[in-house]
Amino acid sequence: MPMARSDRRRLLGSDLDKEITPQSVYEQRRSLIAAFTGFTLRQGVAAAVPLATAVGATPALASSKPVKLGPLPGKPSRYSLMEKPVPFEDAASYNNFYEFGLEKEDPFENAPSRLKTAPWKLSVEGMVAKPRVFDVDDLRKLAAMEERITRLRCVEGWSMVIPWVGYSFSELIRQVQPLGSAKFVEFTTLADSKQMPGLSSRVLRWPYQEGLRLDEAQHPLTLLTFGMYGSVLPAQNGAPIRLVVPWKYGFKSIKSIVKIRFTDTQPSTSWSLAAPHEYGFYSNVNPDVAHPRWSQASERVLGGENMGIFGPRRKTQLFNGYADLVGNMYAGMDLKKFY
Repeated sequence: MPMARSDRRRLLGSDLDKEITPQSVYEQRRSLIAAFTGFTLRQGVAAAVPLATAVGATPALASSKPVKLGPLPGKPSRYSLMEKPVPFEDAASYNNFYEFGLEKEDPFENAPSRLKTAPWKLSVEGMVAKPRVFDVDDLRKLAAMEERITRLRCVEGWSMVIPWVGYSFSELIRQVQPLGSAKFVEFTTLADSKQMPGLSSRVLRWPYQEGLRLDEAQHPLTLLTFGMYGSVLPAQNGAPIRLVVPWKYGFKSIKSIVKIRFTDTQPSTSWSLAAPHEYGFYSNVNPDVAHPRWSQASERVLGGENMGIFGPRRKTQLFNGYADLVGNMYAGMDLKKFY
């Protein structure tokens, strides 16, 4: 079962939290806690009010559980891992989506009731022969869906095995026909403060942006994702359209995408703008390149009974275990320099 919210709260401000949390987030959490604590003492109210309230989010619904949405089946994929996925409830209630709050439970508590996922348009523009604005319903029919079981490796040092549903992003690329001058792809998430209370946080510049080299985007492992666990993608996991790039740290798998732009220059990305010495453009999973504040040599394997901080650890694999499939894209590169 997921760690109780009260247990997770006790970790806030702990040395462990400082060790594995992006510095800017940790510092902002500390500021929020300090401000919030001062407020509650002055007002003489109980200090058990959820932190989410301090950043303008919906109060917690601690007893509710995530539910699956409509069915979205996919054929088995040749790229699936032979590993058991974590329970749906764990994957749908513990993740990062800062547009809905800074804690792992905030996306589940805030996104389902706030994020409007239909109608939804995706604009594809820039250096392409056929720029288009796609409706999400049309995108779902663009290619055959497949279910891929992959390991999501977070830069914070934990991982989950999740069955995603979608098709290779290269299918969309073929539709818009990139020009020969296009070298990179920039992705942008929706930024609507009416739906996303986390935008009041200044931990990142909004809208959230990510980027890939064109060959990375064209790689068949890069999945344009519409579902998980055989169902439509929940709002808290990046509905209605997200990317899954399994050989990179999880924050590269951008959620709730509204714009894709092909360009000849390397795009800025949100985390590399926030902390360039900690988060590089590539952000490939690499046990030999430590984060400045913690090791990446191993990871805490989450799921089921192992949602706590004392769960089992495993050695992290280069490119998250996909080195035989993607390693040639980085042949000759200094992976410590281009982290």
